[in-house]
Amino acid sequence: MVALVLPRLVAAAGTARRSARVAGRNVTAMKLSYWLLLVSGLLEPLLYLLAIGVGVGALVGDLTLPGGQVVSYATFVAPAMLASAAMTGALAETTFNFFGKFKQLKLYDGMIATPLRPIEIALGELGWAMVRGSAYSVAFVVVLVAMDLTTLSRGLVVVPAAVLVGFAFGAAGLALATFMRSWQDLDLLGSVQFTLFLFSGTFVPAEAYPQVLRWLVEVTPLYRAVHLIRGVCVGADGWGWLPDVAYLLVLTVLGLVVAARRMATLLYR
Repeated sequence: MVALVLPRLVAAAGTARRSARVAGRNVTAMKLSYWLLLVSGLLEPLLYLLAIGVGVGALVGDLTLPGGQVVSYATFVAPAMLASAAMTGALAETTFNFFGKFKQLKLYDGMIATPLRPIEIALGELGWAMVRGSAYSVAFVVVLVAMDLTTLSRGLVVVPAAVLVGFAFGAAGLALATFMRSWQDLDLLGSVQFTLFLFSGTFVPAEAYPQVLRWLVEVTPLYRAVHLIRGVCVGADGWGWLPDVAYLLVLTVLGLVVAARRMATLLYR
């Protein structure tokens, strides 16, 4: 048994070490302008929360969730803004930046001349994207607790949930970036991302939509992310979060597999 397990552990450790070096390369290459970009990425969902969740929420009043909980509109919108921030941070890193390094700078062509494999490059880039996504998530959770939109104990659970959301969208972003042909494709992705932002139970419950549209909304990845984080933030009972976690885990694995295979195909041809 040891003879079978030990080589796999050694290989896994080597993969983790090489992936960490890919992420470390991004840390070394950071500039001041990048930090400003990070701050701007956090401000957008925060402004939506203040303008719509608090401002419009004063007119909307309280909402009754499917589980029977009555919450303020700001409490309803806040988890969706957190999920959107995690999605935005992960996608920005794994689409725009990844595409530039992959297709324009040809950075990975040099990397595969080393012992690095495509899956290790993908894991390293995803790990770096999660640094950005996690920074958004932690900062936003601090804001939610400060505004009394969730409790500190729930906020501590929300952070890993938001990190899972970032992993799922980051892996999906890597896979999508390998299919992009030019910068114009990123405009199309931005349109899809904004549509998800508007129609994923973000500002109104999915139950408010017609039945067919509701089914369509509920199979989108951002809806599953919003549903998961909202359930944690408001303390929903039951095991309703399990399908959300399973969905996001499958999306993470599928995205990484597709990204690694596509990178291998494009880099070794």
